[in-house]
Amino acid sequence: MEKKSIPELKAMASKGEKITMLTAYDYPTAKILEKAGVDTILVGDSLGMVVLGYDSTVPVTMADMLHHTKAVRRGAPNTFVVVDLPYLSYATPQDALRNAGCLIQQGGADAVKLEGGQDYAATVTFLTKSGIPVVGHIGLTPQTATQLGGFKVQGKDLDGAKKLLQDAQAIAQAGAIMLVLEAIPSALAEKITNEINIPTIGIGAGNKCSGQVLVFHDLVGLFDRFVPKFVKQYENLAEKIELAVKQYCQEVKESVFPSEQHSFSLNEEVLTRLYGDK
Repeated sequence: MEKKSIPELKAMASKGEKITMLTAYDYPTAKILEKAGVDTILVGDSLGMVVLGYDSTVPVTMADMLHHTKAVRRGAPNTFVVVDLPYLSYATPQDALRNAGCLIQQGGADAVKLEGGQDYAATVTFLTKSGIPVVGHIGLTPQTATQLGGFKVQGKDLDGAKKLLQDAQAIAQAGAIMLVLEAIPSALAEKITNEINIPTIGIGAGNKCSGQVLVFHDLVGLFDRFVPKFVKQYENLAEKIELAVKQYCQEVKESVFPSEQHSFSLNEEVLTRLYGDK
């Protein structure tokens, strides 16, 4: 497959063709997603929770993001890769430029993603003018979830809905190439999608967005600490992996594995001489 360009992704949205996005954090997963035909891959700071075992995304560092980005790029050389700027890595436009540049120049990212609305419009503009494609992210923003009252749906009252609409407009006008809408009412997501000129990528925002994103580990049942309402679990690999490991342990203890099929032979003459030398 050939990597989709930014104009091609925007054209898909304008024609009503949905954009698919999934997270990946390593080489084998990225390779599978590319083979399956996913339009875009997100190296999300969600890796902090589903891969590194943190309670939130806050502890994730630039070193973490760069390490995983390199692995994903090696696994999916022909897929458009978006990478999260981690917590406090874009506190100022200059910080954002330095860290985004690192993810693109050293990691091979095609675009970076940052959380926040109107307050970060100037940063989006600064990055865009510097030649760095930016994906915005509003609604439930995990890096600042504590300020939002936890992992809750956003924009349910009039003031909240108006603010999110204004945030979306500000980020789009600042030059973002796409906008992630997380955990907001579907009707609000539809209105935002209709009123801005860039694709929207929903996660817990209904099916009227330009595309959808899910955390890979949620989709295949590899993360069981909690399952958000908006997640559809297409497979439960955790159970299958656990059964496979249990079977392996049992076969090793009972000397069933490795069998002759999984062992290497030695020439009979060599074996005889080996024992005869004693």
